[in-house]
Amino acid sequence: MRTKPWAAVAAAVPLLIGTPALAAAPPKVPAGTTAGYVVFDRVAGKIVAHRLAHRAFRSASVIKILIAIDFLERTAKPTGRDLATLKVMLRSSDDDAASALWDRGGKGKIVTRMAGKLGLADTSPPPAAKPGFWGYTSLSAYDVARTYRYLLDRADTRVRDLIIGHLRQATPCGTDGFDQYFGIPRGLPKPWAVKQGWSGFGTVPPVKCSPTGAGGPLVTPQSQARVPQVPDLGRPVLHTTGLVGKGDRLIFVLLTAHPAGGRWSDSVKRTTTLARDLYRSVSM
Repeated sequence: MRTKPWAAVAAAVPLLIGTPALAAAPPKVPAGTTAGYVVFDRVAGKIVAHRLAHRAFRSASVIKILIAIDFLERTAKPTGRDLATLKVMLRSSDDDAASALWDRGGKGKIVTRMAGKLGLADTSPPPAAKPGFWGYTSLSAYDVARTYRYLLDRADTRVRDLIIGHLRQATPCGTDGFDQYFGIPRGLPKPWAVKQGWSGFGTVPPVKCSPTGAGGPLVTPQSQARVPQVPDLGRPVLHTTGLVGKGDRLIFVLLTAHPAGGRWSDSVKRTTTLARDLYRSVSM
């Protein structure tokens, strides 16, 4: 489904953001959790829910969408190996695949190129002291929604179909063993296509992921030196983003940061509940 170009919609966003789209009450954000979200209805042609839309979060694996767009737009004929790397990065959020493409694209230059091309005012590369840490990219819910708009309305068909095609087939488990079916996959009805993100829960999942669910004990975030300009460093983050509904009607972006030292299962539950309640608040 095609809708009007993003540039035209973006010009109207200040008016849309200032006007409640629906009478339904917004979801309640638990104490200690920070949440920024944007829901864009492609049929209505407007944002129907928003909160802290321009607040910066560290990207975690959500940046893999921009890595994929940048690579495909600079590579006319990807090799079979390239396509396999993109597949595992987008479907199963593989970090090694992301790092390989990040290095090939010039690291932070990828973010700079994409932010300029897509008009992502809230998106910036990792600090110069951490050039290899693609997950330290800063972005906002608004910019992630804008990225999905670019894919749907402006990107070349080859780029759009490959990336969104993989997001439609996101696997229940990431290659690192974490359950990535929180938020949209567990809280919203199908059809959907998703790119999830998580960071700060350590390198080993509290419970090995299975298609039926996950939980687990207390997880201590990885020890990290404080780095300026990295949002919420020291707090774990969980992001659930994607396209929801028939014809990809909704662009649905929910970015969250949780209390340090909390349980993975508790953070997942909060994020999934928020996603479900946000969806219910905009469903008609």
